Amino acid sequence: MKIGVVVPLSGQNAQFGANIRNGIEMVAADINGRGGIASLDGAKVQVVYADAPAPSAAGVAVQRLVSRDRVVGIVGSFISNITLAASEVTERLGVTMVTHSFADQITERGYKHIFQLAPKASVLGEAAFDQALELGKQAGEKIEKIAILWEDTSYGTSQSKGLREAARKAGVQVVLDEGYPPGITDVTPLINKLRASGAQLVFPVSYLNDAVLIIRSMRQQQIDATVVGGAGGYIIPDFQRALGPLATGVLSIAPANYDADPALEKRYEAKYGVWPSHETIMYAAGFEQLVQAVDTAKSRNPEAIRDAFAASRYCGGFARALPGGCSAFDANGLTTTGRPITVEWRDGGLIGPHRVVQG
Repeated sequence: MKIGVVVPLSGQNAQFGANIRNGIEMVAADINGRGGIASLDGAKVQVVYADAPAPSAAGVAVQRLVSRDRVVGIVGSFISNITLAASEVTERLGVTMVTHSFADQITERGYKHIFQLAPKASVLGEAAFDQALELGKQAGEKIEKIAILWEDTSYGTSQSKGLREAARKAGVQVVLDEGYPPGITDVTPLINKLRASGAQLVFPVSYLNDAVLIIRSMRQQQIDATVVGGAGGYIIPDFQRALGPLATGVLSIAPANYDADPALEKRYEAKYGVWPSHETIMYAAGFEQLVQAVDTAKSRNPEAIRDAFAASRYCGGFARALPGGCSAFDANGLTTTGRPITVEWRDGGLIGPHRVVQG
């Protein structure tokens, strides 16, 4: 029984794909070690990977997985623009796709076959602001000015919208609101504007390379405003590897964190030498839930699997590391259980005690 995984395994976002693959490989080994899928006479789970480093590769990858490899469902693709492209094809072919990509549009198109494990980007943006404001209050600091730096993709655009709206509701001034192209090589103009803005909080929304560049440039210019990243590149081990002590104290919103399930963290780290990052947790949980749906449906039929998945609630395995410990979806395919949390880089790890204003 084959399940497809469409993720970037090459290019600048390849590390995300590698992290996702690690979690899925662990899950597949566990399922097969327990005897496979019981309702299908112990059929073993086979994972078929397709590299999709850009949206232009996503449609072809999905088409090949379905027509040639005969996968019964697909997990992917991490990057929101890639997921949007891939899910157009899965919808047309009638195959379930499970994603943790954040862009609002993913589950706002009326599609039947796409399921979004994480809260929408605008919800993550609102939560990032609200939880940072609450932390400021707890520290006795009144937040009056913020800056939003966002990559101009569906992910960055959606999340900055949530940040902007939350600031408006709170009466906090957005003194810098700047989009930039992903893969930017010179952030000096952005950082110069940030320095001049007087922002107390900075909300950058970026993947890994841009995140590292922004933080390094801020530290080099000794800008001491608190940083609250927009998930993405701010909450994976490579962020700390690239920045070393410069990562200390950086906050970020996140859809999940490894310290919610210490036993899982310990087991994963023993196998891979590093703790499981948010995309590892989310996609491994989604993969497990998809296999559970196959077992429930007692069928390889994509429509039967889709219906079983839509009705499912999964609270085992990697899902225990999700906020709330379970995964379920509404009629549009959007999570009903996902909640944003605030995490912080401390002592070389990503620590999640800052779980304020959850919801």
